Amino acid sequence: MSETTERLARVNAGNRPHAFALIGEAVWCVTIVDATLVRYHAEAYDAVLAGQAPAERGLIEGSLAGLRFVRNRIGLGVDLAEFIEPGAPGRGADEGPVTGWTWMSVLEPALASLPQRARPWQMTRYRAYQAELAGHTIGEIFGRAVAFLELTAANAPSITDISAHAAL
Repeated sequence: MSETTERLARVNAGNRPHAFALIGEAVWCVTIVDATLVRYHAEAYDAVLAGQAPAERGLIEGSLAGLRFVRNRIGLGVDLAEFIEPGAPGRGADEGPVTGWTWMSVLEPALASLPQRARPWQMTRYRAYQAELAGHTIGEIFGRAVAFLELTAANAPSITDISAHAAL
């Protein structure tokens, strides 16, 4: 996850197909690491989250929920380009890293094809996307998410720690 998101700062905006592919990979990596930590290290996850100031906690939770929304939409075939504003056209538009690109506001998703029980979940993530990702840069959102997930992973017990406790 960290390697993938670090590569975003080195991808030039002029190589758009590569940039979009790397952003998509970063979305998948971050959301998979997040899901893994929530599932297998819930105590550490909750403790690190609780240790954040309330405003920061909301930003972290909203950013991760917004990235889940993006992951789910691109998993259904929605083009990642529908979420990202590469930059103002004109001189210098293809210069610099893609971390300066901005998440765009998107229309509310059609939910008719989803099961009734999945609709509130999807709308919660959509609202998080609109509140925490839309209007913010790729670098800001991934930076926040990765910092939190790395801190959580550092505070999660390792497999050897778990094995030692199980032996007791």
